Amino acid sequence: MVNTKVSLCGVELSNPVIPASGTFGFGYEFNEIYDINILGAISIKGTTKEPRFGNPTPRIAECTSGLINSIGLQNPGIDAVISKEIPRLREVYHKPIISNISGFSVDEYVECCEKINAVKDVDIIEVNVSCPNVHNGGMSFGTEPKNVEMVTKAVKKVTDKPVFIKLTPNVTDIVSIAKACEQGGADGVSLINTSQGLRVNLKTRRPVIANKIGGFSGRAIFPIAMKMVYQVYAAVKLPIMGIGGVATAEDVLEMMMAGATAVQVGAENLVNPYACRDIINNLPRVMEKYGIKDLNEIIGEAHK
Repeated sequence: MVNTKVSLCGVELSNPVIPASGTFGFGYEFNEIYDINILGAISIKGTTKEPRFGNPTPRIAECTSGLINSIGLQNPGIDAVISKEIPRLREVYHKPIISNISGFSVDEYVECCEKINAVKDVDIIEVNVSCPNVHNGGMSFGTEPKNVEMVTKAVKKVTDKPVFIKLTPNVTDIVSIAKACEQGGADGVSLINTSQGLRVNLKTRRPVIANKIGGFSGRAIFPIAMKMVYQVYAAVKLPIMGIGGVATAEDVLEMMMAGATAVQVGAENLVNPYACRDIINNLPRVMEKYGIKDLNEIIGEAHK
């Protein structure tokens, strides 16, 4: 038997596989096609203070080995998520829930984090300072170390649950951003969010999505995510949720060797709704193939 259990700041996961925020709805939708209790945890749809319709359509485009999206944080707002979405998820899901929070000011981050902190069914708060799709929103915080530290300190003052800061790859130095999270008191970091990309329709001669530039994700960005997870693991003492292009059980092991304690699966859910289930089912077999008895023994092993 192999051990797939991991721990994120004292929150025990039966396995390290987590659907990434924005790619799995509020989770309960997927319970119609398989038992989602197989998942290690769920990072629910990104939530803001007020309801958001999101960006104009079209807002998603397929690419070779990936996709571009510009959803724009469509969500019903923090109050509706607390009163309706999380209880509905908890009816069918009995594992850890990660609440993903976005904001357009420090005050909004604080208000949303304080509200979600009071929800007993939420185990971890994931603060998104990295969304590249909303003008004057999260990205302006996530690209400057001093702003990241400011947001982190502010939300830590109103929370007692573990806080993970989700980082953007669209910076020149991811290590300086991660160190700012650590200095601000973060309990962990999630990385990476989407890169940026653009496609042009040859017939219309215009960008494919209405917002022109969107977040680029999918298998193509896996090496970029790996590099940044590797760099951040070497620079800070915070647990990492690795994200970016993960599609197989082998990818999970590789990202954990780079330094991740848990691994989020994003765009692959949009290609194959059974992706997380399949990865989890394959994980013990792949561990045995590579002589791995306990996942905790391989975290950061590529650094040795």
